[in-house]
Amino acid sequence: MLKNIEGQKIPECTFPVREGDAWTQVTTDALFKGKKVVVFSLPGAFTPTCSSTHLPRYNELASTFAENGVDSILCVSVNDTFVMNEWKKSQDADNVTFIPDGAGNFTDGMGMLVDKSDIGFGKRSWRYSMLVNDGVVEKMFIEPEVEGDPFEVSDADTMLDYVNPKATKPVAITVFSKPGCSHCTRAKTALVQADLSFEEIVLGTDATFRSLSAVSGSTTTPQIFIDGVKIGGADELEAYLAK
Repeated sequence: MLKNIEGQKIPECTFPVREGDAWTQVTTDALFKGKKVVVFSLPGAFTPTCSSTHLPRYNELASTFAENGVDSILCVSVNDTFVMNEWKKSQDADNVTFIPDGAGNFTDGMGMLVDKSDIGFGKRSWRYSMLVNDGVVEKMFIEPEVEGDPFEVSDADTMLDYVNPKATKPVAITVFSKPGCSHCTRAKTALVQADLSFEEIVLGTDATFRSLSAVSGSTTTPQIFIDGVKIGGADELEAYLAK
């Protein structure tokens, strides 16, 4: 039975972290003392749900968390520092601090160390998130103890709704582009000047023209979508932003 430890202090640990060519020791005091910190912990780097949804959304909402009083966001996994560093690089997740709990000491102290030997993982973290104030757990969202890898309550949106139910979340913007497209450059420049972050899907690398046609009904680039609504090309985007 996984235990909710709201109101209790987090375990004291030291994490060996590789920064460049040197080792450094990161303590829980350095991470949590005098700070409001969001933590999300997951079974493993590079695994499907962790890479496609759990981590990216926390990274995407990091500025919104900061606007609502959160000092930092930590991603904890029972992986070594080299794996965590490569995962961070592959995910472009610069808004999140990656904590390699390779020996599982922190996760064990949290009561969240579980046996995943059935899928060849060994001891790993159960998926959960928590809000920590000055080293004391204020709120925990623990995934239900069911078979598999449930992902229902430890997501970034659930945590943000707890921190501030009225928080304004950033719009989701996707730009379909292709290399050498001047109109694509114009659209991306307009978004940057409007201080709007966006996801870019490059045709030929991330998707095909067939994919673009299926999604947008067009094969011209760019094609911009905002919160799932098709805006169109660079001209339509500029008109949208002008409003």
